[in-house]
This record gives sequence, C-alpha cells and structure tokens, in this order.
Amino acid sequence: MQKSIALTSAEKYIKNKLDERTSAGTYRTLKPENNLIDFCSNDYLGFARSTELKNNISTEIQNHPYALNGATGSRLLSGNVTYAEELEQEIAAHHQYEAGLLFNSGYDANLGLLSSLAQRGDTIILDELIHASVIDGARLSYANRYSFRHNDINSLETKLKLSKGNCYVVIESIYSMNGDTPPLLEILNLTEKYGAHLIVDEAHAVGLYPAGLVNEMGLQNRVFALIVTFGKALGCHGAIVLGSNLLREYLINFARSFIYTTASSFHQLASIKMAYKLLRNETADIINLKNNINLFKRQLRPHENFPLLDSDSAIQCILLKSNDKARKAANILQNAGLDVRAILSPTVAAGTERIRICLHAFNTTDDLTLLIATINQFINVI
Repeated sequence: MQKSIALTSAEKYIKNKLDERTSAGTYRTLKPENNLIDFCSNDYLGFARSTELKNNISTEIQNHPYALNGATGSRLLSGNVTYAEELEQEIAAHHQYEAGLLFNSGYDANLGLLSSLAQRGDTIILDELIHASVIDGARLSYANRYSFRHNDINSLETKLKLSKGNCYVVIESIYSMNGDTPPLLEILNLTEKYGAHLIVDEAHAVGLYPAGLVNEMGLQNRVFALIVTFGKALGCHGAIVLGSNLLREYLINFARSFIYTTASSFHQLASIKMAYKLLRNETADIINLKNNINLFKRQLRPHENFPLLDSDSAIQCILLKSNDKARKAANILQNAGLDVRAILSPTVAAGTERIRICLHAFNTTDDLTLLIATINQFINVI
C-alpha cells in the first residue's frame, strides 16, 4: 500500500480553494472538441474553419520560403521583420488609423496599453462589464481607477467629475457577455466634454462590421485608441492597438507585454494578413450572419422570467438567473446536438447566470430552427 504524502501549506491552500469552487458549483474544467452544431464559438464568419483561408495561408508561407518557423526573439532584439511592420500599416489603413502595433494576443494588447499609458495621478474609468484583460491592465498601472454602471451615461459623468490628470475611458463596442452595444456617440461626446481620451475594444464587433463599429460610425478620428483582436471573426490569433504614430512609438518603448515577449511567428503574421484579405472581399458571410441574427430574434418566443438580453450582435444571451438553471438549459441544448454553453458566476455576477448563444454565418436555417424550437420548448418548464 502506497504511503500518502502530506500536503504542503501551499498545496493545502490550493486544495481548499478548489474545494470551495466545487461546493459552490463554480468549478471550471476544460472540455475537448465535439461534433455538436456550433453555437458557442467566436468564429462569427467561419474563418477559423475556412478552407479558403487555410489555403491562402499555405500559399503565403510558400511565397516566403526564407521565413523562419519562429520569431527567435522579441521585436526589439531579433524578432522584428519588415513583413510585420507592413502588416501593421495595412491593418491601420483598413480601420482608418494612422498607425498600429501588433501584440501576441488581445490580453497582451489590453495589458500593455493600459498598464503603460496611465501614470500615477492619472485616471482610468472602465465600464463595469469591460474585458478582464482591461481590468488587469488598469490594475497594473498606478492610476486612480473607477468603474461606471454598464452603458450608463450619468454614472460615467459622475466618475468623470472625479478624474484627475490624463483620463482614459475604456469601453467595448460589443460586450462579450451581453452582446449589447454602448451609446458610443454619447460616450464620446461626454469624454470630449471633460477632456478624457476614449479607448474602444472592438474584439466582438469586427466581422459584424468589416472594420468595427467605430469605423462604421465614422468616429475613428475622435477615438484615441482601438484594440482589435484576431481570434474572433478573423479566425486566427493576435491583436493590434491602433492609434497615432506617437502612441505606437510610446508602446514600443513602454508596453511591457510587447517589449518582454517573443514576437509572433511568421505563420501567425501570414494568417492575420490573409484573414484581412478575405475580410475585405467577403460580403456574403456578413450578410448571412446578419440574416441569422434577425431570424433568431424574430422566431424566439420571449419569456418574462428568462429574458433575452437586448442585442443586435452575434452574441445572444438568455438570463436564467442561477447556475443550476443555466447548466440545465445548456445540457438540454447539448443533448439536442447544439453546442451552447452556460455562463456561470463568478464569470458573470451572481443572479445574471445565462446561456450565451453565438450565431455564425455558417449556421444553416435547419440549425437555427432546431436551436429556436429547443429553447422555446424548455424555456417554459425550466
């Protein structure tokens, strides 16, 4: 019989924290891929599964036979290539910004931008539902930090009145856990009134809008910085911070998540370039996505106790208001062959647990009919 080994103090702490999660029903696990109909991923336009994109990436790599497999170092040492700088200029032009700087992920982009930009005596004001990466970046700065009620102009103005130094207001153009859109123009007018600088995370908007919501509304000349990620509708990986040439040079010098990491591989850069090429030539998928959003909203029967959150985006959420109900709903949908996931607290606030449905350009009418019928059947008995 094998003798048990006593846990160290650190292991006891780890085990206790995991036991607390298990008891609370909030324990997270990793799940492998499945064969269910995809209503879960952020692959809104189907680029991640696109054979055309895969072939274009392969051709692009073959056209650069001397490109290395890995970057070999950070961009400030051995890892910079002309291809990356030209790609930054190309992406900036697509979104109608002066310049851009690539980061290895959306998390790195938000972390680097927020942690380096705001200094002691400055102010960062965040929508309360902002991405965790923005919150973490703000925490790493020495700035005063405030949050305002979600999409609430009056709450934002209250915090703007408290701001000192350079003030940065950070919002998303489409919120990842609600799918809703902020009153962007009103927020921009208010930040300008108080001399604050608006930063917009476009992670979930690019794709529904070819160059994002800021560009769609013609506001790019008034928004201080834009974060665009490539792991959602563009179907690859990485991110870029868009802004002025001055901001780009500042980030090269001060953004630690850019300075102290190995640069993106050529394969990643080629994937991004080919994804933008496909996006520029792809209108049918965007039309299909918008049609699927409209079909879902039109045919879903509303329920007063479990409302569908107000959203015109690919992200549609039904509030179930408890982890148990959200899990039960997700299980029913998965048993019907539909990959829909429950979003549980603490990922969202207690009492706002939900199922999060992501619609895609490649979802067929039959897929949507099955999804809607299954929800309409269980929503009255759950």
